[in-house]
Amino acid sequence: MRKFLKGFLINLQFFTAIPIHLELPMDKHHLRSAVQAFPLLGLFQGCLYASFFYLLLEYTPFSNLAAAFLLWIMSILLTGGIHLDGWMDASDGYFSYKDQQKRLQVMSDPRTGAFGVISVIVLLSSRFLFIYEITVNVHATSYLMIAAIPLLSKSVMGLLLLTVKSAKAEGLGVLFQSAAAPKDLWTYFIYIIGFFALLFWGGGGFYYFSIMIVMAVIILLFCRQKAIKWFGGITGDILGAAVEGTELFLWMTLWLLHYFVMA
Repeated sequence: MRKFLKGFLINLQFFTAIPIHLELPMDKHHLRSAVQAFPLLGLFQGCLYASFFYLLLEYTPFSNLAAAFLLWIMSILLTGGIHLDGWMDASDGYFSYKDQQKRLQVMSDPRTGAFGVISVIVLLSSRFLFIYEITVNVHATSYLMIAAIPLLSKSVMGLLLLTVKSAKAEGLGVLFQSAAAPKDLWTYFIYIIGFFALLFWGGGGFYYFSIMIVMAVIILLFCRQKAIKWFGGITGDILGAAVEGTELFLWMTLWLLHYFVMA
C-alpha cells in the first residue's frame, strides 16, 4: 500500500503542477506502482474539475461563460501543460511529413514549429467550446462524466505505454515502460468497475459512461496503429499527445451527448 501511495505521488510530481516536496524513490517497484496508479491520477484530476465546476455554477454569481473559462484554465494549469507540450511536439513531427526517424528528430527540437502552435490553438479552442456548451445544458450526471474524462485518458496513456514498443532508447516513456508489464494493467479494470459503482451510488449515468468507454477504446486503437506507423512506436511526447487527443474527443462526446441524448 505504501508503494502504491508513493507511486501516486510520483504521478503527481511528473504529470501535475501540484507541488510535492518529497524525494520519492524511482526504482522499478515504485514506478510500476505509478503506472498502475495512472487511472487514479486521472480520477483525482477529474474529481477536482467536476467539484470546481459544480462550485462555480451553483455557488458563485459567475456566468456560464466565466465558469467555462475558469474550468478551461484549470485544465491547463493543473497539468502544468506537460501533455500540451507533447501534443505540440507530436504535431510538429507528424506534419513534417518525413520518415519516422526524421519525425522523431523534429519532436526532439526544443523549438515549437508553426504546426505545433496551430494544433494547440485548435485543441484548446475546441475544448473551450465543448466546456462552454456543456455549462449551458448541464445535468447532474454531467459532473460525473467530467470526472470520467481524465480517468479514461490516463488509462489510455497506460495502455499505450505497456502495449506499444518504444520508438526511442531513452526518455520519460522508456523510464516508466521498463518498470512495468502488460500484466500490471489488471488494476485498470478495477478503476472502471469502481467508477460504475460510483455511478450506481450517484444515481445513474451507466449508459453515458459506457459510450465514453467505447470512444476511449476507439481512440486507443487509433493511437496504437498510428504511433507505430508514423513514429515507429511511442515516446513521452506521443503519450502526452494521446492524453490530450483522448480528452478532446471525450469532451466532444460529452458535448454531443448533451445535445442528442441528455437533452
